Amino acid sequence: MLLGSEGVERLRRAFVAVIGLGGVGSYAAEALARAGVGRLRIVDCDVAKATDLNRQLFAVRAGVGRPKVELARERLLSVDPDLTLDARNAFFHADTAPALVTPDLDFVIDAIDGLAPKVELIRHCVARKIPVLSAMGAGGRTDPAAVRIDGINATTVCPLARLVRRKLRGLGVTEDIPVVFSTEPPRAAREAAGEGPVETEGACLRGRPRRAQPSLPTIPGIFGLVAANYVILRIAGG
Repeated sequence: MLLGSEGVERLRRAFVAVIGLGGVGSYAAEALARAGVGRLRIVDCDVAKATDLNRQLFAVRAGVGRPKVELARERLLSVDPDLTLDARNAFFHADTAPALVTPDLDFVIDAIDGLAPKVELIRHCVARKIPVLSAMGAGGRTDPAAVRIDGINATTVCPLARLVRRKLRGLGVTEDIPVVFSTEPPRAAREAAGEGPVETEGACLRGRPRRAQPSLPTIPGIFGLVAANYVILRIAGG
């Protein structure tokens, strides 16, 4: 009713990839499936952990220890059994980029946490003229009204966006790609995380282990839904 039959048909013919199935990517992937995107590629190399339960859509207690792409596959196909779903349990980096981000994609949502693979994904998409929307930092934010989409050159107060922009310019990438980000400065944790396990989401034994970042259940999901909304409208012509 909202997008019209032609818009729905464009979504059904579309092929979209979501790289990273954490708090942002999980919500983005499900929104795309519910919108009727016909072909979806999901990429993540991690397993669900107890620390994911507060913010990741596919993380459930019974699924802890299982690959995220398996949990995502089950849920997404329960939403749309006709979805053509390409689930890749893989780590995105320069060597795997050609196999994971292919020229037949209509759009890519970058929901990677790690800086180096995020920059490489953007560079790869720009070089091959594949439309990409990148998610900047959602951790430490509390204001949903501060979440928005703009070109990366217009981002403010987001430390991750600043680093990504600097790295891209160092690689000669100057395109003002769209990003979802928050204009709210990130808050520091009120309490230390202690000496518990470190976050390895997205690292998959290749990257540097990181301490868990404080996060509400809501803001990463809002980032993912805003990203999916942008892609849905771009494809459907709404």
